[in-house]
Amino acid sequence: MKKIEAIIRKSKFSDVKKALHDVEVNFFSYWDVTGIGNEKEGHTYRGITYSTADIPRRRLSIIVSEPFVERTIKAILESAFTGEVGDGKIFVLPIEEAYRIRTKEKGKTSLN
Repeated sequence: MKKIEAIIRKSKFSDVKKALHDVEVNFFSYWDVTGIGNEKEGHTYRGITYSTADIPRRRLSIIVSEPFVERTIKAILESAFTGEVGDGKIFVLPIEEAYRIRTKEKGKTSLN
């Protein structure tokens, strides 16, 4: 099992959610987060300069069994892509064990 964490643009969340459902990843958690990225300059709107140092993003946490790892990553890469600085990051971490509290199942069956 692997934990896939992705930090994406908030504007791409709907596209990523649909892409994940299309590859049968039907459960994940997400949070609104703020980070600091490579964009250093501010943006000017109607004569007022706004800082872009703090960048609002959405963080997804997805636990999948081995057969779903590559398709999950591919779905996120394709659906979150804009080609601009700030598209996000994906991290893959090993998971030692998972348990379903209700049934006390463990292992990959607890993910279904």
